[in-house]
Amino acid sequence: MTDPSTPLKLSVIVPCYNETKSIRQILEAVRKVDLPKEIIVVDDFSTDGCREMLQGELKGTYDQLVLHEKNMGKGAALRTGFAHARGDVVIVQDADLEYDPQEWPKLYALIAADKADVVYGSRFAPRDERPVLRYWHTLINRMLTRFSNMFSDLNLTDMETCYKMFRLEVLRKVKIRENRFGFEPEITAKIARLGVRVYEVPITYYPRNWKQGKKIGVKDGIRALWCVLKYNLWSRS
Repeated sequence: MTDPSTPLKLSVIVPCYNETKSIRQILEAVRKVDLPKEIIVVDDFSTDGCREMLQGELKGTYDQLVLHEKNMGKGAALRTGFAHARGDVVIVQDADLEYDPQEWPKLYALIAADKADVVYGSRFAPRDERPVLRYWHTLINRMLTRFSNMFSDLNLTDMETCYKMFRLEVLRKVKIRENRFGFEPEITAKIARLGVRVYEVPITYYPRNWKQGKKIGVKDGIRALWCVLKYNLWSRS
């Protein structure tokens, strides 16, 4: 049972690959969130100068920097980051500017109040106002979510969201195997099997396009479909 008199410490995992244009701004935004936290950056072998920025001028803007010696993918970076987490609660924060860290308290409040063990920040849940997103981007994400829901039996509106917040003890029960964006359906399938309390809250999302550095592609969408089947039906670990 959570002690309401003791604030939960947040471990913020920032997977980073070739984000020189945004890494400074996102770390500044993360530091401004008024929650007790540690910031763990995992550089997935950046080649655009981002690694050098983190080791140099940005040193001191995070608590831990972990360096991959070859590019392995977002899932691998998260696996590394989770292994270094020492907080009570863990959240993923992409190093681009699509997600606003000021949304974290919505997710955090549910765990701090002991109502939830895992909280997803949904880009598609109903809200009073929202940015208008690209049609095909939205359609594909919703299709993947519905496909995942059919097998996980979770009624999510946004399985692919970056913003997933977990109690650390829940994450410790899950072994992540996917190295790229297959992480999202994998973790969802494995969380569903644990039978923990899962909530969603609406969040705001500011999408970037491929010219601006977006890395997920068609192959990742196909892989996500495969991962839904694999981790819900066949792979139990």
